[in-house]
Amino acid sequence: MQKKLFIILAVIVVLFIALYFVMDYKNDKAIENTDNPYGTNNLDQATIDQLDDPLYQNIILPDELEKKLDNKEDVVVYFFSPTCVHCQNTTPYLVPIADELGVDMKKFNLLEFENGWNTYGIEATPTLVYYEDGKEVDRITGSQSEEMFRAFFNEYVVK
Repeated sequence: MQKKLFIILAVIVVLFIALYFVMDYKNDKAIENTDNPYGTNNLDQATIDQLDDPLYQNIILPDELEKKLDNKEDVVVYFFSPTCVHCQNTTPYLVPIADELGVDMKKFNLLEFENGWNTYGIEATPTLVYYEDGKEVDRITGSQSEEMFRAFFNEYVVK
C-alpha cells in the first residue's frame, strides 16, 4: 500500500514540475513574440498577459519619464496596475478617448515599477496625471466617468 501511495505522489510531483516548465516556456515565447517595451523578461504574469493588448501600448519606463520631467516637457501619464480591477474597467474607455482627442497618453505600469508609487505620490490606481513644464498640474484618481476624463483632456491637453 505504501509503495502505491509513493508512486502516486511521485507522479503528481512530476506532473507539477512538467506544468511549471510548460508555463515557463509559454511565457518565454509570449515575451519573445511581442514587442516588449519593459526591457526585461522578468515580468509579472499579469503584465505578460497585456503585452499584445492594444489598450496597454505606449508604455513609459521610469527613466524615460524622469528624463521628460527633467527636460520640463508636458506629458500625460496614466498610472495603472495590470491586477487593478478599477484599471481593467477604466482603460477600455479611457484609452479610446485619449486616442480620439489626439492625446499622447503614456502608460506607467506600477506592478512592474513599484517605486513609482512613492516617486509620483500615487495613492490609488488608476491615476491620470498631467505634467506641464515638468511639474504636476492636476490629477484624477480612481475610476471616473468618461465625461470627467474628456473634460480633463480638454482643459489641459487638447489645444
